[in-house]
Amino acid sequence: MTESRFHPLGLLRAFLRPIDPQLMLILGALLGYAYFLMISASPDRLEAQAINTVVALAAMWVAATISSQRMLSLALPLYIVGVVLLVAVELFGEVSKGAQRWLHVGVTRIQPSELMKIAMPLMLAWYFQQREGQIAFRDFIVAGLLLVVPVGLILIQPDLGTSLLVTAAGFYVIFFAGLSWKLIVPVALVGIIGIGSIVAFGDTLCQPGVDWYGMREYQKHRVCTLLDPTQDPLGKGFHIIQSTIAIGSGGVLGKGWMAGTQTHLAFLPERHTDFIFAVLAEELGLVGTIVLLIIYVLLLARGFQISINAPTLASKLLGGAITMIFFTYAFVNMGMVSGILPVVGVPLPFVSYGGTALVTLCLGVGILMSIQRSRLSSPK
Repeated sequence: MTESRFHPLGLLRAFLRPIDPQLMLILGALLGYAYFLMISASPDRLEAQAINTVVALAAMWVAATISSQRMLSLALPLYIVGVVLLVAVELFGEVSKGAQRWLHVGVTRIQPSELMKIAMPLMLAWYFQQREGQIAFRDFIVAGLLLVVPVGLILIQPDLGTSLLVTAAGFYVIFFAGLSWKLIVPVALVGIIGIGSIVAFGDTLCQPGVDWYGMREYQKHRVCTLLDPTQDPLGKGFHIIQSTIAIGSGGVLGKGWMAGTQTHLAFLPERHTDFIFAVLAEELGLVGTIVLLIIYVLLLARGFQISINAPTLASKLLGGAITMIFFTYAFVNMGMVSGILPVVGVPLPFVSYGGTALVTLCLGVGILMSIQRSRLSSPK
């Protein structure tokens, strides 16, 4: 028995046991797509991205091996540590490119706001698990306060993109826990009226000297640039203009892999990170874009399947929120690259170059695998 346990096949089975084959296949397709595009967009970063991928997959495997119940027991400590680190960023954080988002901890720098993308839904799922069977209106208020604290700390860094993702992660848990549509609809209406007013009166609101309450000047410029990027075509509007040219010029079949003019003539900025979707659309066209969308749909379908069949309320909420986070990443990135949303620095999930976001997203996949494993091992 002892010998078979240490037999190579036995070790391989033990290693693969936490892995959900369907999720792994989908993730492999996305990572393969990422490398295919990276060869064209930024071949000099392939080695670095390979290291990022290994670290992210290792994090995914570790998360998959931890039982969902054990993971939920870490929710409160992770949340508290995350909030404390965000406060430390505000007090002692390093300023880079006008934002105070990093904290130096001895040998390296960390961005505590990334931790909250996982800690936030984990905390709220744990909270609603404690209140299962007796969830009342006051519980949604408490959940809202738990969400507002870290989001507020991230907003003042400032980091609008991450604050939106953390807000979304928390909101999805609250919504799946049973938040009434009567509370959602009024907020949605206010948002629609606000967006409509900005569109209708943009010429006036975007004039110099007009302050937007609650928003910094650079955030105002992002919205105004979205409304009319031609006002500053060589400055703030350059990203959106070049990106939409790349997407539109790709047509149905694209210009061909490694043949994108916007990409290879260096017109397209940040082509390996936030704007890699424009590289895809230019070189592989509508067909390549649809293939990527199909892979994302498969990812969402598998995530929801795992969440619906999860054995506990907390794992259902957590799985559903993580799955919706994948959707939010993709929707926001494609929206901003296509010129229908402001540029907020959200990467294309599993495809954009970068380590921190890839590790966070793969942790989410690992949590889904953990939930699936818990379901399979739970008594029928």
